[in-house]
Amino acid sequence: MSTLKIHTIESAPEESKSQLEASVKSFGMLPNLHGALAEAPGLLQAYKMLHELFQNSSFNAEELTVVWQSINVEHACHYCVPAHTGIAHMMKVDAALTEALRNGEAMPNVKLQTLQDTTLSIVRNRGHISDSEIEAFFAVGYQQRQLLEIILGLSQKIISNYTNHIAKTPVDDAFQKFTWEKSAN
Repeated sequence: MSTLKIHTIESAPEESKSQLEASVKSFGMLPNLHGALAEAPGLLQAYKMLHELFQNSSFNAEELTVVWQSINVEHACHYCVPAHTGIAHMMKVDAALTEALRNGEAMPNVKLQTLQDTTLSIVRNRGHISDSEIEAFFAVGYQQRQLLEIILGLSQKIISNYTNHIAKTPVDDAFQKFTWEKSAN
């Protein structure tokens, strides 16, 4: 089984070097995912842009975490589940919520459960969700904006989850303590 190259700043294509330098400046390290994405400079740029846009969406920290981790767990992303566990801790998200997401357990309230259910329906049905699912989403207080912002988060996660599957991206040292495997339900 071959793995794809995880670039350093020195080995990356010229068009990716400044983006990787910005990653180091932001994170204090070069995330292995960014090193993998660097081979395709446009993909690295798209991922980082989508991440920023989603992080600045109308969702709060808990809701961002529910969307990210629901997708990561559904896609069985060995890299993103630990990374977003660490990110959730940095964002001061309740560890019980993070563990429930990692373990496929119920959300702590109806609003977050509806967000997770809607997110998973969009993922599993490739965007084909029923009117009743949309009505249930709106009934708990979400609006059209948030429904569409789930798609923004999904776009980011498709880039990272699929790249990590193909590249077999090693989990960064900072997130090793959150290593995760999808349980065989």
